[in-house]
Order: sequence, then C-alpha cells, then structure tokens
Amino acid sequence: MGDRPASRITVTKNGPYRVEGAVPLAKQIIEPNEYGESWDWREGESFDVEETYLLCRCGGSANKPFCDRTHERNGFDGTETADRTPYWDQAEVIEGPELTLTDVQPLCAFARFCDARGQIWNLAERAGQRPRSLAEREAAHCPSGRLITWKRTSDGTYEPTGEPVFEPSIGVVEDPAIGVSGPLWARGGIPVEGADGFTYEVRNRVTLCRCGASENKPFCDGSHATIGFTDEPPG
Repeated sequence: MGDRPASRITVTKNGPYRVEGAVPLAKQIIEPNEYGESWDWREGESFDVEETYLLCRCGGSANKPFCDRTHERNGFDGTETADRTPYWDQAEVIEGPELTLTDVQPLCAFARFCDARGQIWNLAERAGQRPRSLAEREAAHCPSGRLITWKRTSDGTYEPTGEPVFEPSIGVVEDPAIGVSGPLWARGGIPVEGADGFTYEVRNRVTLCRCGASENKPFCDGSHATIGFTDEPPG
C-alpha cells in the first residue's frame, strides 16, 4: 500500500481528465426508495485501469467513460469557470437547533438525495434525532459535497458530522430514475489540478463534468440531466 503512487486528477486544456495513481473506477448507480426519491448508492461494473488513464470530458467519446480523442474533432471548449475560493467561503450557512448545514449551490450535481423525506433544508431546521439523522444521511449521500452537516464544538468551531469515509476512487454515476448518465464522482480527497496548474481545494467528494455542458467546469452543475446525456455511443 505504501508503494502506491499518489492519486491526482489533472484537467487538460480542452481535453480529457488525466488520472494518475491507478485510482479504482466503477459505476455508481443512484437507487430510489419506494417513493421514487434518491436514497442509496449501488456499485456497478468496475473498469480495468492502468496507473495513468484518460477520462472523457467532452461527452462525445464512443468509449465512455474513457477518452477516444473525440475532443480533437468536435470543437470542445473545456475552459474552466468554477469559483476557486474555498468551500466554506462560498457556503450559505443554515443554523439549526442541533446541527449546521452548509450549502454551495453551484456545486449541485442533481443527484436529488437532498429531496427525500421533506428536504434537507427543512430537516436541518428541526429538532430531534430523526430529522437530524436524516439531514446527516442526505448530506453524506450528496456526491458533490455541495451539502455538509456540522456540529458546533465548545470552542465555537465546527466539525463535520456523518461525513463518509472513502478510499481514493472514482465513480461513474448513472441515474436510471431519470434515464441519464451523471458526472464523475471523485472520492477520498483526490487533488484536482486545473489546466493552468492551479490545484482546487482538496475535498472528500467532488463531481466532475463529463457531458461537456456544465457552466461550472470542471465541476458538474447538473447539465447532464438537462441535455439527456447518456453513455450510449453516438448513433
């Protein structure tokens, strides 16, 4: 384990993501509950990967999730537009009676775990073990880390609650409930480096656009749902 190379994702200029460190890659499927609400993650097919591999960012590859150099032919503009300030400096802070919820809306990947059982924002503002545990659960299932729950310590600082523990890995999100393929879900604090060499704030979970349509590149903004993006090869 100690000999494993460091994990890193590099955004190449108008091209794919270069993934280093033999990062495991597998489909991650959004499973609804009996009410049709996003509720659980199910791991699907795993992909064989090399120490370094390329993942499609333009949405046009016939070999998704891997790059087949279609970006060289389709005029893909991968200019990065995401806010580079730290998460907490962007966050809206919702103070509830038993926990604090932070929300950075531009990071929304439209996975919809936050909508279950009355919506996380309402749950955070209620007292009691059930709404608190539901809010923590929904935040923990948010793939982009848009939503995080916190508890306030005796010295006035905040500690995250319910934050999932991940080994460095990448999920290829599928959302069968709405018939689309979602973003790349980078987990376990993998550094993401921009095409200009800037390293984004390292976070436990981030979602990277792979449909090519996000207006918050390199991060997902839910555009895959709007355009009906799927992994099916172009017809």
